[in-house]
Amino acid sequence: MSDPDKVFDLSERLRAPQIFLWHEVEQFVEAFYSKNKSNAAISNICKPAVERWQKKYKLAREQAQHAKVMLERTKATGDVVLMTNAENDYKGFKADQDALEIFKKDLGTFTRQYEFMSQIVDYDDKELEKLSLYARNLQPLLRESVDNEDEVDLSNIVMSHYRVSKLHQQDLKLQEGKSEYQLDGGSGAGTATPKDKQEALLSQIIDRLNEVFADEDFTDKDKVNFMNTIWDKVTENEIVVKQFTNNSVDQIMLGGYPNAAEDAMFDAKGTFEDMTMHLLSNPNRFKQFIRLMLDTKLGAEATM
Repeated sequence: MSDPDKVFDLSERLRAPQIFLWHEVEQFVEAFYSKNKSNAAISNICKPAVERWQKKYKLAREQAQHAKVMLERTKATGDVVLMTNAENDYKGFKADQDALEIFKKDLGTFTRQYEFMSQIVDYDDKELEKLSLYARNLQPLLRESVDNEDEVDLSNIVMSHYRVSKLHQQDLKLQEGKSEYQLDGGSGAGTATPKDKQEALLSQIIDRLNEVFADEDFTDKDKVNFMNTIWDKVTENEIVVKQFTNNSVDQIMLGGYPNAAEDAMFDAKGTFEDMTMHLLSNPNRFKQFIRLMLDTKLGAEATM
């Protein structure tokens, strides 16, 4: 859940690997608010941190790739000791590479959480404010240099437009000769059963969403769309998706899912800011909501 102290935890986590030095943060903030500094000059202050990150990332990736080759070679020998050592080497170098990618992600997470939580909590901490400004500008500059044509980083590409193609259209004609407009029912025996089950499931979902967003003036459609948006963002996290397939719902709630859902809410807060504020300021409602989302989505997938 959104604990105000989590901002401090993220701040310490960002400082630990010494990708940036604090005097660089101070220098950046001073330049940022100076009228005499150009954008290029301000960005150059981030250059030492960018170079440190890229150097570490390149080394970790090269070591991981080399260790992977050695692992494949040791498998051919059948020597258990050699294979174990090679596998440990590969996992270690891959963990170093993953840590640098997580650092990049944490820059964005810290900025979003500080900007959001500072609206609720008076941190009265100039260092957090300075780090937030620096992190927001450093994060998009961290791009790993690509040596292999097959490894193309698309994380910094912004989609300017997209095309929606209509795959199917069906007219649903309503009858006007009844007290209420209704859809024509199927003539075959038992054909209404799937529809009834779907309607019952939707009704249950709406009821639970109404509990989550009690006393809030949101339409049912807004609530469902919000849940679907957050779920789509959560499923972009490959680690969490793997947890869905290997664990029970109760175990998933104790894993990375809550943090992934919270990150997704920060990503979507521009569109659903009121809903996000409601949930992040009510821990019990937040837990109700993400449990409902998990039950709904995994339950629906299991029945397909």
